[in-house]
Amino acid sequence: MNTGSAIDNPDGKPSVLTVSALNQAVARMLERNFPLAWVSGEISNFTRAASGHWYFTLKDDGAQVRAVMFRGRAQYADFSPKEGDKVEVRALVTLYAPRGDYQLNVEAIRRAGVGNLYEAFLRLKEKLNAEGLFDPSRKRELPLFARTIGIVTSPQAAALRDILTTLRRRAPHVQVILYPTPVQGEGAAQKIAQAIDTASARAECDVLLVCRGGGSIEDLWSFNEEAVARAIAACAMPVVSGVGHETDFTIADFAADLRAPTPTAAAEMAALPRADWMATLEAHADDLTRAMRRQLADSTQSLDWFSRRLVSPSAYIGRERLKLQALQARLGHATRAPLERSRFALAHLRTRLAAQLPDTAMPRARIKDHARCLAASMHMQLGQRRQALDALHAQLELLNPQRTLERGYAMVLDAKGRIVRSPKDLHPRQAVTMRLADGSAEVGIASVQPTLE
Repeated sequence: MNTGSAIDNPDGKPSVLTVSALNQAVARMLERNFPLAWVSGEISNFTRAASGHWYFTLKDDGAQVRAVMFRGRAQYADFSPKEGDKVEVRALVTLYAPRGDYQLNVEAIRRAGVGNLYEAFLRLKEKLNAEGLFDPSRKRELPLFARTIGIVTSPQAAALRDILTTLRRRAPHVQVILYPTPVQGEGAAQKIAQAIDTASARAECDVLLVCRGGGSIEDLWSFNEEAVARAIAACAMPVVSGVGHETDFTIADFAADLRAPTPTAAAEMAALPRADWMATLEAHADDLTRAMRRQLADSTQSLDWFSRRLVSPSAYIGRERLKLQALQARLGHATRAPLERSRFALAHLRTRLAAQLPDTAMPRARIKDHARCLAASMHMQLGQRRQALDALHAQLELLNPQRTLERGYAMVLDAKGRIVRSPKDLHPRQAVTMRLADGSAEVGIASVQPTLE
């Protein structure tokens, strides 16, 4: 539909659009010419309807536009916008036809800058992964008995209190060394990397925890910096990353030897409970004691058994000589007996075979007689058939038209090659073919005379 000018009817008169048709045409034109795009601005006049739909105005310093985000899309947003929030929306430009208002239909919403941060996160992750910084073969196992645990975090962080409480409860014997550093804000990434380098250079601990509590992607961004990832990868001892909550992933998590979903979980992974180790050691000690007692009893019993078996060498040699002679006799009997049995079986089989062989002399004589009779019969039948064939051949020669022609007769054929049998088939000046014994001749009929009886 061309909305810029009136549309002519077939009778030449311009058509008149209704307001609804006009608004629908404008809405279709906007949707065709403005595909889904990201738009940034500030939230204003935000309203959450009872239906679950979000209505708000998106504005900047120079303009504003109405926007709606329906419940089916709003339920997937990872935060609830409020007045004054800087956001980015992925929206379709359209027109609300009943009111004639130009608006944005929002498909997705995110805090302003989060998209850029996430793209930077993906680029850095791809770069470091291509360098092999996240290769599983580089990951190191945590020590079973960690005597000293280092912690890189802020002294004021709640995560530090959680870690210390967990270590005090599970492994009070473990020594803890804190490498204090800010975990967010300007320059925090460089300070975190310096703290990790310090812990690596001092080599005072068996495992290093790099931790902080949860927060937004901006709060956790220090742990997405390249300097922190490279410091973790270069650390001399295994590193456990416990940054944010279970759903938060940072570059530090990929570079670390082990990722913990929370700081508390990082402390649990680094130090196994002391009570469990003591119980395991006591169980191993009991097993070792029982094994030593059992081995001592077995050795004593074996010694008694060997002492009873101990005899003089001459008696042992005499006994073994008797055994050897007995084995030699058994071997001779074992080799002769099967040979004799095989010979007897072979003679028996020969006897049976001779008894089973048939007498073929008489059948052979009968076969020769039958063969002679068959040859004579076939010779006689062949002669008879030849005589009959000769008789038939003679009869056939008598009936051969060529023989009749050779006796002086002729065969008259008309123009179509049919045999003329009656004068009625001829008429004067007719051309016919006369076939003779040695050829044929073309003749003309002068007159036709019927046979007079």
